[in-house]
Amino acid sequence: MASSLIEAARVFRRQRARLPYLILMTDERRGGDPVALARRLPRGAGVILRHDAAPDRPALAASLARLCRARGLRFLVARDEALALRHHAGLHLADGMHPPLRFRLERRRSGALLTMAAHGPAALARARRAGADLALLSPLLPTPSHPGGRALGTARFAALARRAGVAVAALGGITAHRVAAARAAGACSVAAIGALGPPR
Repeated sequence: MASSLIEAARVFRRQRARLPYLILMTDERRGGDPVALARRLPRGAGVILRHDAAPDRPALAASLARLCRARGLRFLVARDEALALRHHAGLHLADGMHPPLRFRLERRRSGALLTMAAHGPAALARARRAGADLALLSPLLPTPSHPGGRALGTARFAALARRAGVAVAALGGITAHRVAAARAAGACSVAAIGALGPPR
């Protein structure tokens, strides 16, 4: 399943060379060794380390940072400025969070990526004002991560992406068969959890 999504996502490769065209979102609840999963990703993809409650998160970040540097992957840390700075990584912020000053200063020097979660127009506007490189707009389609949650759907996603003023990645319900729909709706990349995870 992961290999078919990786192949399908290659359609995004030349759209915005600086941005990852495929993003693995790590998730301790849904299983899988993040380092092993990241090792399967092709050059130009990205990894966002979440694993917020993991006691070994600092060691995991160090392992992923080394792997991503060696394999030409973009590495970002979710919601932890200090950990991101320690590894010269990008930073991924939840909807409503503001980029901390130290990271903004470091970003000017290093070009580290800033991505932000977004679930609607207000969050996209905040991402644009914050100078985010990429907004992860979700959920595009129904997803096991939020059972029973209301998905945006391709028409609503497309309308939001057109007015976003920031590059948009599609997250939520992403599979190899849905990449074309995400691209047609205006996404410049896709992000996934389960579809890039271990076989079930």
